[in-house]
Amino acid sequence: MSLADELLADLEEAAEEEEEEEEEGGGAGGAGAEAAIEDVREEPPPDRQRDSVRSIAKLWDSRAFAEIMQKIEEYIGRQPKAAEVLGPVEAAPEYRVIVDANNLTVEIENELNIIHKFIRDNYSKRFPELESLVPNALDYIRTVKELGNSLDKCKNNENVQQILTNATIMVVSVTASTTQGQQLTEEELERIEEACDMALELNQAKHRIYEYVESRMSFIAPNLSIIIGASTAAKIMGIAGGLTNLSKMPACNIMLLGAQRKTLSGFSSTSVLPHTGYIYHSDIVQSLPPDLRRKAARLVSAKCTLAARVDSFHESQDGKVGYELKEEIERKFDKWQEPPPVKQVKPLPAPLDGQRKKRGGRRYRKMKERLGLTEIRKQANRMSFGEIEEDAYQEDLGFSLGHLGKAGSGRVRQTQVNEATKARISKTLQGLEIVNPQAAEKKVAEANQKYFSSMAEFLKVKSEKGGGLLGSS
Repeated sequence: MSLADELLADLEEAAEEEEEEEEEGGGAGGAGAEAAIEDVREEPPPDRQRDSVRSIAKLWDSRAFAEIMQKIEEYIGRQPKAAEVLGPVEAAPEYRVIVDANNLTVEIENELNIIHKFIRDNYSKRFPELESLVPNALDYIRTVKELGNSLDKCKNNENVQQILTNATIMVVSVTASTTQGQQLTEEELERIEEACDMALELNQAKHRIYEYVESRMSFIAPNLSIIIGASTAAKIMGIAGGLTNLSKMPACNIMLLGAQRKTLSGFSSTSVLPHTGYIYHSDIVQSLPPDLRRKAARLVSAKCTLAARVDSFHESQDGKVGYELKEEIERKFDKWQEPPPVKQVKPLPAPLDGQRKKRGGRRYRKMKERLGLTEIRKQANRMSFGEIEEDAYQEDLGFSLGHLGKAGSGRVRQTQVNEATKARISKTLQGLEIVNPQAAEKKVAEANQKYFSSMAEFLKVKSEKGGGLLGSS
């Protein structure tokens, strides 16, 4: 019996047991059961496309959102006093409002992404290509609100020209004329416009929160706000859980506050910029070239740690420490971006050892003449300018014979004699050598005999005087 047959048998047994139970509870009980079944009968779930945006985006109607915005409106009209900031910063009456407002901005960002997805899914029926042409979420929402069902007014609409660039408007208008989308019904268009209005109102609330937090950071953390700005200071303080917790964190952890993992096309989970947080995206770091930003983020994080510790003890309320730290950061930034110094060409130093004695004499001169380059080597080393040399080995290795075989005296192993040191020949001998070689050889023999006879007489006289060949001792 196979596994499938066993499963079918079990299902049949279960069905028979249910029938037996229904027969036992018949009569009035059965009628009551039928009535109960009719009362509990569920309606089919409605289509999500027909639901309102308020069914998925519930932040705008939440009680917490309304309370925080009401408190912000109350505090934004009055300036805080210095006496209210004394003691731990967490004890300040506005501190909890600032922390809640920071957390609310993160929730608003997530809510805007949800609303953008809702609008994109619903409006793709009318203009599916718009999503790829306008990638920014808020620009997409504003464009959808302006276009609606009529795509023809895209090109001449002044409101669209304030949202998109001229090049993007041209591409959108051309694509709208060839789109395969269908007209939206009145109900669908109302749902999309409601979602657009909610997204724009949430965006305005977010900017209102940023303005309030930035206006209060100069009293809570003045030195930290001077270095990285009030907005970034409020963000990292909210994530750290307060100024006291921020002052206890090391610089390497402060640099990572606000780091997010952004997915690429919904398939990859790799991070676009790993180990980068709010400080990396602050204005002071983004003003540098891309190759220096990570190094700058580490430096700014270290200075933010010092500034947060000063602010947590309410020292330097005028921001003097913050200005000093920022000047130090800017000096280092300028130092990093300076061009490298020009390298000066220095002459070689004078040698420490003195001149060495060079060997001279007839024997050394003869050795140089014996080991000098021969005529064949000289001709092989010479090359003619502007002429293609033939390869000697026919292997394209570039070895050629130079002038060898093209010009020369024909003497292969001619001895190289230095013109400055060779023996001089009289003009008489040079003339005889040219006219009569035999007479020249006779003249040379006579001169040699005369030289040897004079040397013999000199040695004889020297020996008669008793000096010997080497002279008297």
